[in-house]
Amino acid sequence: MKKLASFLFLTFTFLSAFSQIQYAVKIESGYAPFQYNTVDVDPGPNWKGYYLDDQNGIDINVINGIMFRDRLYAGVGIGYWNFEGVNGITVFADIDYFILKTRLSPIINFKFGHNHLWNQYEGGTSTAMTELNVGLQLRLTEKISVYLKGGYLFMQQSLLIPVRIGINI
Repeated sequence: MKKLASFLFLTFTFLSAFSQIQYAVKIESGYAPFQYNTVDVDPGPNWKGYYLDDQNGIDINVINGIMFRDRLYAGVGIGYWNFEGVNGITVFADIDYFILKTRLSPIINFKFGHNHLWNQYEGGTSTAMTELNVGLQLRLTEKISVYLKGGYLFMQQSLLIPVRIGINI
């Protein structure tokens, strides 16, 4: 009898939590003006320059994830970058926290992952990326919302200030 009660308790707990989770897709695009290089290099004879030197970027990302209780979004995404002719890709994890459950809500966003640019170095360069954003989300319907956010992006030994607009479906 105890095993049956434990099994039923765990089953109903799992089903209750699972019913509050929904699949969601985000599509976003942004502009990231270059601020400065975070690493000061003493150039040697074979040094070809910074990975990104005063190059602004645009990007487009597609993110698949789950929304939990209309408050927390966690997903994985892939993105395409273009820094004034230098192309690249990113693969990242994306976490959004919605402060309010109202139609208009502030957002805190954190991304972390890996990027690769096909720049002046043979084979290009790969580095980690970290992004922290804040913004606002406007819920249009139960499942569709649009958002605008901005913050700090660290990648390729550079600091950029991204501004993003996106849709959450």
